[in-house]
Amino acid sequence: MNEHDVQEAGPGGLASVLMGKGALSSDWLPAFKAVPRDAFVPDKLWPGTAGGNRQGEVIDRQTDPAKWWGKVYSDIPLTTQWDDGAHSGTGKGRAPTSSNSMPKMVFSMLRELSVERGCRVLEIGTGTGWNAALLTHRLGPDNVVTVEVDPAVAEEARRRFGATGLEPLTLVGDGSAGHLERAPYDRVIATCSIARVPYAWVEQTRPGGIIVAPWGPAYGGQGIARLTVGEGGVASGPFVLSSAFMRLRDQRDTFPPTSSFPGADAWSADGEKRASSLSPDDMGDWIHMFTLGVQVPDMFCRVQAGTDGAYRLWILDMAGTSWATADYEHGRTEYEVVEYGPRQLWAEVEAVMSWWHKQGEPQFERYGLTVTSQGQRVWLDSPDNPVPVRVP
Repeated sequence: MNEHDVQEAGPGGLASVLMGKGALSSDWLPAFKAVPRDAFVPDKLWPGTAGGNRQGEVIDRQTDPAKWWGKVYSDIPLTTQWDDGAHSGTGKGRAPTSSNSMPKMVFSMLRELSVERGCRVLEIGTGTGWNAALLTHRLGPDNVVTVEVDPAVAEEARRRFGATGLEPLTLVGDGSAGHLERAPYDRVIATCSIARVPYAWVEQTRPGGIIVAPWGPAYGGQGIARLTVGEGGVASGPFVLSSAFMRLRDQRDTFPPTSSFPGADAWSADGEKRASSLSPDDMGDWIHMFTLGVQVPDMFCRVQAGTDGAYRLWILDMAGTSWATADYEHGRTEYEVVEYGPRQLWAEVEAVMSWWHKQGEPQFERYGLTVTSQGQRVWLDSPDNPVPVRVP
């Protein structure tokens, strides 16, 4: 099979998959056909999984074009940069920092954006440029502004825009500031995750406009927030689906090392031991991580691997004063817990999970977000029902 054969089969097959999943709607099909994904993917890529948190080995178009085409026209994310460009070569770096997003997520978010003829759109996070090119095909270059923090990534996207004849206004800068000169916008879309909605996005969106952005707390778990901007500078709306995006560079979290916590080296010597029926394995579910992070925003976790699938889950606070561990082994119904410091962090986790069960185990679609000039709050079912925040 040569590259041309794969190309001919790839787009049509991917379109069928996306339409079958309900992601690619008929109004976006012309853009999908006119803006091929392969035109916005570099020769070297690291194929991801549907969850987006694991990358396979590098695939090079020059040495294996058939495999490259097959991955490009699969419904998976494609990592295209590691470590803000500091990493080179064909191996994996420490952290992926740019990608061509999973097509299902791309078109699901574009669907939620609800663009109409004449809409002016601000995109945060140009990346490889595919998303901005799709918007440009539908709305025209004068109606799309895209902002990218990485100059090299932005320049490569400009090259691809020029090659396809789709050239939105492409800027290098901090996306959290938006782009005031072209405001107000009818729509704002972010292709990077945030823990705080920059209020500049709300200020630069006209009343009645829509903001679509991946939002998630430091602990983990992300959902796509679809916010409508009101007359009083308040943006509010539901989470419409789960997501897994790289963080806006301006909002990346820095967590203290475990070794800096008092008592962590000695581990169980000074900590308080007890048993818990709450399994550490439940803490890895995306919705659980989201709920924990919303209610205890200064908490984060690490996993210490053991043998035969066993592991130790560390729960730590940002201040570096308290920690807890819970040991997981397959088949157990009670788990050894050690807590250290002024806070009983595992007890806080248990309280959050008890709340979640009592609320009927809500998924992302029951949560929502409201943003004002004073801050933001997550709510359940209604803006009048804020999710409790358990600050010490």
